[in-house]
Amino acid sequence: MTIQNIELNDGRSIPQLGFGTFKVPPEHTQEAVETALELGYRHIDTATVYGNEHEVGLAIAASGLDRDSLWVTTKLWNDKRGREATRAALGESLEKLGLDYVDMYLIHWPAVEEGKLEETWETFGELRQEGLTKTIGVSNFDHNFLPQLAETGLMPAVTQVELHPQFQQRKTQEIAARLNVKIEAWGPLGQNKVDYASTVIGDIARAHDASWVQVIIAWHLAEGRIIFPKATGRDHQQQNFDASRLVLTDSEIAAIDALDKGEDGRVSANPVGYHAL
Repeated sequence: MTIQNIELNDGRSIPQLGFGTFKVPPEHTQEAVETALELGYRHIDTATVYGNEHEVGLAIAASGLDRDSLWVTTKLWNDKRGREATRAALGESLEKLGLDYVDMYLIHWPAVEEGKLEETWETFGELRQEGLTKTIGVSNFDHNFLPQLAETGLMPAVTQVELHPQFQQRKTQEIAARLNVKIEAWGPLGQNKVDYASTVIGDIARAHDASWVQVIIAWHLAEGRIIFPKATGRDHQQQNFDASRLVLTDSEIAAIDALDKGEDGRVSANPVGYHAL
């Protein structure tokens, strides 16, 4: 089974369903990523702050897969801002990953209080020109930050934002669509903080003989978002991968859309004012 690709505004294509490594401990990361690659995942998402880039790199090396067949994303943490710090940070990430380039490099949070955001973003453009990253984007840049970034004239290919059925970030989705920036949904299942099985999602899952997790993944995919749910066990990884086969009806998608609670549905940090180091 092959996963659909999403075309980005820089002409490159990213596998729509990937494998996330957020909160995967380093001691479990290599095995988890190796298993994901064996099952057919070709899009791996990590970050400097996750502390597992080295293990992701070991898994990639052990897989024997052609580098061109993989999509690897990592992210710049908040304590690195400005040209020199940004360049050094990507260099460290590449060394840990054992790669000559990453497919996508993201600014992890706006962290505007740290300053030098524009200089940092300009540096991302330079790193892309030099081939150290093929695609550039941002994470947690919602409707409050995307327009500001667009004013620089250097457009991100994606923005990663918290997005799940009860928190659908509709304003951010509208702005991203207008700017031709693709949405990557992190925490696409609500980070296990929402009992989605007790909602209409559970009913839809039973109707399809599927799990509630598979239904949410299928919903994201049907609406054109890029997602990379985390699952350390082989069975869960396979179930997530198989969710790409699940076809929801228009009425089922509408029923899930209706679960949106707006800002009240957020379960993680608000990027406005967030600048953890």
